[in-house]
Formats: sequence, structure tokens, C-alpha cells
Amino acid sequence: MSQKQKAEAFFALHRKGDPVILYNVWDAGTAKIVAASGARAIATGSWSVAAAGGYSDGEGIPLPALTEIARSIVAATDLPVTIDFEGAYAVDPDEAALNVARILDTGAIGINFEDQVVGGTGLHPVELQARRIGAIRQMTKKRDMPFFINARTDLFLKEQDAAKHGGLVEAAIERGLAFAGAGADGFFVPWLADADLIGRICEAVPLPVNVMMKPGAPDAKTLAEAGVARISYGPGPYRAMTDWLGKQAAAVYGTA
Repeated sequence: MSQKQKAEAFFALHRKGDPVILYNVWDAGTAKIVAASGARAIATGSWSVAAAGGYSDGEGIPLPALTEIARSIVAATDLPVTIDFEGAYAVDPDEAALNVARILDTGAIGINFEDQVVGGTGLHPVELQARRIGAIRQMTKKRDMPFFINARTDLFLKEQDAAKHGGLVEAAIERGLAFAGAGADGFFVPWLADADLIGRICEAVPLPVNVMMKPGAPDAKTLAEAGVARISYGPGPYRAMTDWLGKQAAAVYGTA
């Protein structure tokens, strides 16, 4: 398939109540393994990609290195590939769009794009984040390339007390509506794990909603019933792999 055909196929996978499952990878080798296991698309996780290269999350991996990893993953599979691009390595909307163009040029068909201030505190104001999304969308339109912008809000990730998540739903909906208006294609709410709250967002935001699996999160069937269209696993697969590797090495060296 061409890049455009892959993008169109990826868009079609996002169905409310019948979510696409993305088991996140971090390099070409893991992309091949996940693809061979029955995946319908490939997604990276920024934390995993950074850690596998010895970098910290939060755009610690240099942009040229990330771009080459994206290119190698695209080359390793015939499936659509979406890249977790954090904050696009820029605050300025035009600079962000230029950086996303580098990911588009690898053959990838989408990105995750978050609203937290990478390397700082808090979230970007709604209006600024909408302008950043809008600039990326204008760039993809000029390229005449379907490109899935999965707009992520870190409202829930920044609030570790799940008991307070209900009080953040209206703010999340406000962001989801603004991001949709700016040209986003999906709305990602990592760390939100209450099915009723997730359902409220799915009803109010006119975008496919993405939820991240984590300990304590509802199962896929429950998330589908809540209206979720995309389920991803974030750093979970990498952490499971490194935990297994550590135990195997400890057994070999007698330090278990």
C-alpha cells in the first residue's frame, strides 16, 4: 500500500464501540513481532523508544535519532505506523508543523501530540494548543496527505489521584472540542480509567477517543461499551519486557 492508502486504512480502524488495539513498540524488531502477532497497525510509545536508546522520556531522544527510528519501523512492516511525537519538539506552531513534516516524510501516517509543557510544568493553554494542531493540519493539507493527529491531553496524567478525575472531565471536554475544531482526528486521555467518565467524554467529544491500558483500567469490552475507538498500551510492553529480561539475567548470574 502507498502511504496515503495506509493512512486511509488507519483512519478506518477507528470505530466508536469497536476499538483498534495498539500494542506499543519501540523499534523495528518489536514492530515486526507485533505485526506478526496479528496487529492491524503499529504505534510507538515515546517512553519506550527513549528508554530503549538510553534516553529519558520528555523529548530526551534527539529528533534526528527519533526520525531514523520512525523510518526503520516504517520500512520493517507493511502496516500503518503512527509515532508518539510528544510535543513535536517545539512550542511555536509553525516550528511544530515543520518537525511533524519530518515524521510524515518517514512514511508514518500519524502522530500522538500532547498538550503538556514538555520540560516544564502544566499544560499549554487551550488556545495555543489548538493553534499548534491547526498548523500541523495545514501542513498535511498542503502535502495532500491524510495524517492522523491523535491530540492528547495530560489533564488526567498530571493528576495522580484518580478520585479527582471526575472534576477534570469538563476541562477535558473543552480541550477535546477545541482540538477537534483545530483539525485533530483523535482525542487521547491517558491515565483516565473510570468507565463512566470515559463514556462522558466519548459522548461529548466528536472524535475517536483513545484510552491507555494500565493496571486498574477497564477491560477492552468495557471500554468498547463506553464508546472508546482506540486502545493503546503506552510503556506497558517495554516495562514487561525489561522486567522479564532482568529476571532471566538474574537467574543466569545467580542474583535472583
